Amino acid sequence: MKKCFFIGHRYADFSIYDRLYQAVEAAIAKGVTEFIVGHYGAFDRLAAKAVKQAKKTYEVRLVMLLPYHPALRPMERPDGFDAFFYPSGMERVPLRLAIVQANRRVVEEVDYVIAYVRHESGNSAKILNYAKRLSQKKTMQIYNIGEEKEQA
Repeated sequence: MKKCFFIGHRYADFSIYDRLYQAVEAAIAKGVTEFIVGHYGAFDRLAAKAVKQAKKTYEVRLVMLLPYHPALRPMERPDGFDAFFYPSGMERVPLRLAIVQANRRVVEEVDYVIAYVRHESGNSAKILNYAKRLSQKKTMQIYNIGEEKEQA
């Protein structure tokens, strides 16, 4: 089972949705059956929406990344999600670093990354650069829709 993780800027406009959905379909065509997404920003919401749409046509799973232990921050599984994922070892990570560390750990486990990173500042860019370094050591495909030109 191949896995895909989404990483992107907290602020993302709906105008990227079509490109995002096309990236999801391309990942499915390459064998991805599980998509892991966070839940802290507009890009995460758009990514989840794209996978939920794909679930109507394809046999894929949508998994929500939990950077905080479920006992500390319990939550109901949102509609359309199949499971939660809390990376092992996160219990020892300080809460202020939890989101960044959870993202790094997921990147280490996936085969495919779909990103929306338009500039080199911020944690999304750091995680994307980390994924690029990892992709030199292991088989991982990275697709950054933030590098494409905006379509009018």
